Amino acid sequence: MTRQPLLARRAESLLGTAVAATSPVAGGDTSTATRLRLADGRNALMKTHPGAPAGFFEAEARGLAWLAEAPDGAAVPEVLAAAPDCLLLRWIDPGRPSADAAGALGHALAHTHAAPATVGAAEDGFIGRLPLPCTAPEGTTWPEFFAVRRVLPYLKLARDRDAVEPHEAAAVERLLARLPELLPTEPASRLHGDLWNGNVLWGVGGSVHVIDPAAYGGHREMDLAMLALFGLPHLPVLLDAYVAASEDLGRPLADDWQDRAGLHQLFPLLVHAALFGGGYGARAAAVAASYA
Repeated sequence: MTRQPLLARRAESLLGTAVAATSPVAGGDTSTATRLRLADGRNALMKTHPGAPAGFFEAEARGLAWLAEAPDGAAVPEVLAAAPDCLLLRWIDPGRPSADAAGALGHALAHTHAAPATVGAAEDGFIGRLPLPCTAPEGTTWPEFFAVRRVLPYLKLARDRDAVEPHEAAAVERLLARLPELLPTEPASRLHGDLWNGNVLWGVGGSVHVIDPAAYGGHREMDLAMLALFGLPHLPVLLDAYVAASEDLGRPLADDWQDRAGLHQLFPLLVHAALFGGGYGARAAAVAASYA
């Protein structure tokens, strides 16, 4: 490890501890990640993003803290400091996926979802580098929130960026009127909000953390659908543990919850269409048409 003076001095000003060395960390679509070795023996992860929009890192820190409040919930990295230009987290040594860790995560995620929540959040956030609208009037239902705060903003952005054809957008729009009959009513859950494979951090010794949240209150099937969208090692083990834990908590999933996975995947598919283009817009339209 070497020492990047500018990053080190910024971290020292926030942590009050000397930085002995720094090294770059591979990965990450949105922020630059750097590992810090602190003089007190700890290791930290520093995330920076030149030109980050106002509130970007504070929103992530707020989401991590909210998820950490859930009793027996999924583990998240400890926030050491948050500022407009960076976020400092306790370092987690990476490991390999295992069935035992996946089962433990499924059990813990059920507890996270059982923590008190209401639909939406007090403040807006971010999904990747895009704004994420989260505020909603009191009493907003999940179908209303899903349509107005999760589908329509990214459908519009994808259309503006020519990532969705007009007929594809029409297929998605037609589906929205049916959401009240398609989405079952249940108490809001405390969601990670961006729970795809890349945001599950397998650690040494069988530990597992969820990272980079876009947290808000909503339907728990959202997190489960996102886990399935791009695949996760040992996903069936995780889901079996989740189902069992949910039953133990008195919050069993509906028998047909897997039938709605594609419906809830509309949101991340449209986010990807807005960010990356490709075939995500067509895929979202095909999913919408399948529920017609």
